[in-house]
Amino acid sequence: MQRKLYLLGFITLLISSSLLVQAQSSTIEKVVLHPKDSLKGYYLKWLPQSQQIDKVLLLLPGFGQTPNTIFEASALPTLAVKHNMLVVAVAGGNTVFANELTRKHLDEVIQHVKETHSSVANKPWVVGGFSAGGTIALRYVAYHEAKVEKSPANFQGVFTVDSPVDLFGVWTYFERELARNLSAVGIAEAKYIKQFMEKQEGTPSKNTARYEELTPFHLAIPQGNEIYLQQVAVRVYHDVDVNWMIQERGRSVQDTNFFYSSEMINRLRKLGNQRAEFIQSARKGYRSNGERHPHDWSIVEEPACIAWIKSLED
Repeated sequence: MQRKLYLLGFITLLISSSLLVQAQSSTIEKVVLHPKDSLKGYYLKWLPQSQQIDKVLLLLPGFGQTPNTIFEASALPTLAVKHNMLVVAVAGGNTVFANELTRKHLDEVIQHVKETHSSVANKPWVVGGFSAGGTIALRYVAYHEAKVEKSPANFQGVFTVDSPVDLFGVWTYFERELARNLSAVGIAEAKYIKQFMEKQEGTPSKNTARYEELTPFHLAIPQGNEIYLQQVAVRVYHDVDVNWMIQERGRSVQDTNFFYSSEMINRLRKLGNQRAEFIQSARKGYRSNGERHPHDWSIVEEPACIAWIKSLED
């Protein structure tokens, strides 16, 4: 069985690699907004060859990743442009927070795209992100749906790819990971990201109100920032493989991102959002080097995702 799963992952990687070659030979353009900021001072855009734009797909990579990693890991941008979507990829930097700085950065990118391409001025946008990118995407869209700030675009939908939607939950998970002291990879990640979180916004125990403002969802309170997503189509993608977590990382369900996102979707549906969906991917996650890992862009089945985006209406 494992051999079959690995073969499936290998085939997926071959397809993604083929599509990446097509992408690299096409018209992906790097747009520099701030030359001194090499991590997030630019964005990538990919226009459909037909020049017809029906929607805009804004994609955010994971913590500290560059926009290029999206094209390397997923065929989603390739299929999107084939379906008359303008693809915009932008990095959030070393953060998990959709704070004022991050929101200003995303607003600036959207505004620049609209000024450069007048045809997208009134087109709908869908925002998606991997890991921390999805966390930021959720809260960013919710901010604008709440009319806290003037919205730069018409957001039809938002999706996450194995993202930690509860910032309180991810902090306590990091603390458990350090206390367990089992996985060298997990320990290094916990230490690294925790230091950025504390430097940027303090700790949840000392700055509780601030974390409640910034987290897309908070399991411990009956209604949080998810209430602002009642009118937006929401999808969360997960490779639900509890045995992998136990065997490879010594973790349980409470240490997974889907522990929190499943409850967020449940609450959204209770609020009346029947377009809130938990997508348990039938595709197993594999890194670009062939390594089996549930936390990866590859869990998204691209044709089905594109079909969902195309079906969205206000």
